[in-house]
Amino acid sequence: MTAPKVATVVRSVGVVVPAHNEERLIGNCLASIARAAKVARLPVHVVVVCDACTDNTADVVESFGHRARRCDARNVGVARSIGAEAMLDLGVDWLAFTDADTVVCSRWLSEQLALDSDVVCGTVGVEDWDVYGEAMRRHFERTYRDEDGHRHIHGANLGMSARAYRNAGGFAALANSEDVALVAALEASGARIAWSASPRVVTSARTDFRATAGFGATLASVAGVAGFGR
Repeated sequence: MTAPKVATVVRSVGVVVPAHNEERLIGNCLASIARAAKVARLPVHVVVVCDACTDNTADVVESFGHRARRCDARNVGVARSIGAEAMLDLGVDWLAFTDADTVVCSRWLSEQLALDSDVVCGTVGVEDWDVYGEAMRRHFERTYRDEDGHRHIHGANLGMSARAYRNAGGFAALANSEDVALVAALEASGARIAWSASPRVVTSARTDFRATAGFGATLASVAGVAGFGR
């Protein structure tokens, strides 16, 4: 059952980024969010949840003037939930989620808001295929639906109203597929979901992925089965 349409007035946005030992990549991610915030022309608050970090991720985050929330959960669902609650405590109307190894486009936030939905599930592009080679790139482009109406769910490209997030109960304490579980709960709650390719992000195809059942792990599994890689 689809909930009746209720306009979401967005006065401020909260961006949540979970991170585990991401000092090398988090700067590029935060710089891209800054560009998206400028285009959105709204107050944009950013929190990076440093989960069991033993490197300088938090220092890099703070050098950008953002909040670094530390935890030792070793659980991406918990990390995203901590970040979301921190943003809700600030009173934001819209929550946007991405990953530390991801660069968002300058219109990432403005495109999410322009879709006028309760939830926006976006697609991902890949930074480079060097570790896998040309055959894997062609396979991805052949099989991945990077178009409106897709049914992909990526924590690296996800947005929703604060109301929808609360109604769905937020992120569960899952070490994997926390984004899939939340979107299922959002659907069950009657949230209006835009499956859109408009809000663009580019993520990494690295093999030292953090989530054991996330996008990086999926690529590695496909490559192993198909014999792609170098």
